[in-house]
Amino acid sequence: MFVLFLFSLLLSTLLIFLNSFLGKKSQMDREKLSPFECGFDPKSSARLPFSLRFYLIALIFLIFDVEITLILPIPILMTQMNMTTMMFLSSFFLMILIIGLFHEWSQGALEWDK
Repeated sequence: MFVLFLFSLLLSTLLIFLNSFLGKKSQMDREKLSPFECGFDPKSSARLPFSLRFYLIALIFLIFDVEITLILPIPILMTQMNMTTMMFLSSFFLMILIIGLFHEWSQGALEWDK
């Protein structure tokens, strides 16, 4: 068993080094660094700046979307658990969500046209 392990380790290491030596390509290849535009040189830069505001709003949307998936099973769980405990837990969870939303709003993260 140990011999097979050493053989597989040696073989995989040998293949990795063989691939790195045979697969060396030029890092400064002009064709790979330029964007493809139907075989023509691009008229302008294809690398446009990315809006950080858009990224923040998308991240906030993703967080609230995941939290909604955590809220959806609450009505099903209410039939299986103690009603007061479930109401306390769901109220606490929703209060954290609302506080987070007001914090993002007060910090100006939801203002799109700044």
